[in-house]
Amino acid sequence: MKRLFLFSILLWAGLSASAKTRQLFDDGWLFTRQGQTVKVNLPHDWDIYCAPDPATGATKEGGGWYPGGKGEYRKTFKTPDAEIVRLHFEGVYQKAEVFVNGHKAGQHAYGYTPFTVTVTPYLYKDKQLNEVVVKVDNSEQPNCRWYSGSGIYRHVWLETMPALHIAENGIYVTTQEVTPEKATMRVDVTVVNESERDRQAAVAVGSGQLIVSLAAGETKNLTTTITVRSPQLWSPDSPTLYDATVDLRDGGTTIDRRTVKYGIRSFSFDASRGFVLNGKPLLINGACVHHDDGVLGAMAFDAAEIRKVRLMKEAGFNLIRTSHNPTTRAFLDACDSIGMLVIDEAFDGWRAAKTPYDYSTLIDSCYKDDIREMVLRDRNHPSVICWSIGNEVIERKDIRVITTARKLKNAILKYDDTRPVTEALCAWDSDWEIYDPHAEVLDVVGYNYMIHKHASDHLRAPQRVMWQTESYPRDAFKNWALVNDHPYIVGDIVWTGLDYLGESGIGRYYYEGERPGEHYVSGGQPDWHGAYCGDVDITGWRKPISHYREMLWKDADAAKPYIAVREPDGYYGKIHTTAWSVWPTWESWNWPGWEGKPIEVEIYTKAPYVALYCNNTLIGKENVSQDTGYKAVFTLNYEPGTLDAVTDLGDAVIATAGEPAAIRLTPDRRVIAADGQDLAFITLEVVDKEGHVCPQADIQCEAMVKGAGELLSFASADLKDREPYTSPRVKTWKGRALLVIRSSQKSGVVKLSVKSTLPTASLTIKTEKAQ
Repeated sequence: MKRLFLFSILLWAGLSASAKTRQLFDDGWLFTRQGQTVKVNLPHDWDIYCAPDPATGATKEGGGWYPGGKGEYRKTFKTPDAEIVRLHFEGVYQKAEVFVNGHKAGQHAYGYTPFTVTVTPYLYKDKQLNEVVVKVDNSEQPNCRWYSGSGIYRHVWLETMPALHIAENGIYVTTQEVTPEKATMRVDVTVVNESERDRQAAVAVGSGQLIVSLAAGETKNLTTTITVRSPQLWSPDSPTLYDATVDLRDGGTTIDRRTVKYGIRSFSFDASRGFVLNGKPLLINGACVHHDDGVLGAMAFDAAEIRKVRLMKEAGFNLIRTSHNPTTRAFLDACDSIGMLVIDEAFDGWRAAKTPYDYSTLIDSCYKDDIREMVLRDRNHPSVICWSIGNEVIERKDIRVITTARKLKNAILKYDDTRPVTEALCAWDSDWEIYDPHAEVLDVVGYNYMIHKHASDHLRAPQRVMWQTESYPRDAFKNWALVNDHPYIVGDIVWTGLDYLGESGIGRYYYEGERPGEHYVSGGQPDWHGAYCGDVDITGWRKPISHYREMLWKDADAAKPYIAVREPDGYYGKIHTTAWSVWPTWESWNWPGWEGKPIEVEIYTKAPYVALYCNNTLIGKENVSQDTGYKAVFTLNYEPGTLDAVTDLGDAVIATAGEPAAIRLTPDRRVIAADGQDLAFITLEVVDKEGHVCPQADIQCEAMVKGAGELLSFASADLKDREPYTSPRVKTWKGRALLVIRSSQKSGVVKLSVKSTLPTASLTIKTEKAQ
């Protein structure tokens, strides 16, 4: 990511004493639930500290059998020296009430949108400490179809500002015109006068300055344009960002300064050319991603949000749909800087309930505020190319749904008209064409599992632009081919990019004798507490389907071959698949007890042919092309040793692992920030003496952390394991697990050790203060 500084601002001697400040307010909270009080530092999700329990879990199968309930957070702080003091909450799940010194200062119902509370009137004027109390009510269950978590799970900020200031999210930068020589940028600045007298101020943007006069209590919007010479355009391959700084000056003193990041790009959706970014058609390979961070539950640490985007980028995706709610600021910042397109989604359902206490209970009173908060916060992000207003709404056969869709779309356009609006439509019966009036409200029509209707829809509505907003993982090749062959189908967005908590059992395969059926059967799948339909599991390991999908969307010379082995039917039991599953397939040549029996090996490649060798003996050669799905399948009798797939684009090798000999710990970073917020993700692998991962090793482990950090999570990808994710104990699954360490605010060393029946494994992580 390149970051450019567009505006050259004359820095004055300094900001005035009453200038705006923003301080992270995450540390030192006391959390009380069920009569127990503990000290916590945010982000915090009380559900993830519990074991999922089908017998008592109020969130039911959709929420992963977690408890929900009520909790209370409290914290003391000094009164800042400022005219206005506010608390900004990035997300509380859900139904938050905020009290300051015993007075109710604000409330917010929807758990996925940010909100700000002005606390100035309730603060003590002397040196007495103020107390803020946040009451969180997630007891009305079920209220979500996936894992929501419970608590103040996103950041909180203490904000101070003068009475005359730039509004929250009050800088809006848009691209008016762009050529290789220059870009013309429009800059809108909203100024607020919350004082009791008329005020005049100067707004400095770039080398220019605008004078604004505001009556007491007045808000004004100012608009100017600036020119960027030889602009570097933002795209997933080149995510160049610019900084825009705006100063608000009163009598020559800067009283407020705001900086926003933005990117310069142009894009369009067209039924004849498809999706065009910066003048070039781009096929969209997308993933639906829920808000949780896997083993961390809903706790939205910046490092976890960044890692989530990076995992999707490394898996070959170029777009994420934030199903089915607004995401975090850190997530979109990561999409901007790493290079990931985004469909920014507001809601799952509308007026007809999917669960008894979902957004249908809030929509009429809250949708305008929730859409405003989402759009104003997110509209400067170049990664966001489309807004989404909903997903598979239940009332789709009620003609009034069209009015609702128009209201939601208009609520978005009030704050941003530079992006199209979409919605994920579906049909659970033979009706589909009756939804044409609904589809006409949308700029791009989302098809959930309905893209097989594309040909007749294109004949009936030739200007319609389509994308498959959800698709089955197993249909990877078919959906790639549709996007590749039909420009009016601009992309495929699989359900899902990552495994997630909740929607228990979707994507599972199962063995004869286990509870049969899909995840949605009556009573759910109580053995499961999460969804296994992701291309990447909750520890970050890429399943073979991930490598296959990435290969399909890559150019041939960039797609390296990959070997996967289909689990033999009957090895652990007779295999049954479900709608969102794929056949259990592994990067493994360890099948003890299957010697001499037939086993299938798949090679994913865009090379014209592949030769497979087992222990240096040629098994066979196969031609590979689009006609074969860019896949070669060989059947051979299993024998331990080495498999080698040879192509003219490179080779792929897997080997039989020996007996477990050691635990290998691999951190994503060896140095993290000593700010109490940074995380190190450490992959644990059980390996043989040669360093091969032992794919059948299920070993009980216990982690100990000392020094300048703490253990936040230790877990495997086994979504049937009910050990709490925050426990120091775990049994590896398929030879793997994941540890997460949280830094303290002290520079030093974090010492990690993992004990098991194998030799103790150790690792050190440094924590350093930012320079």
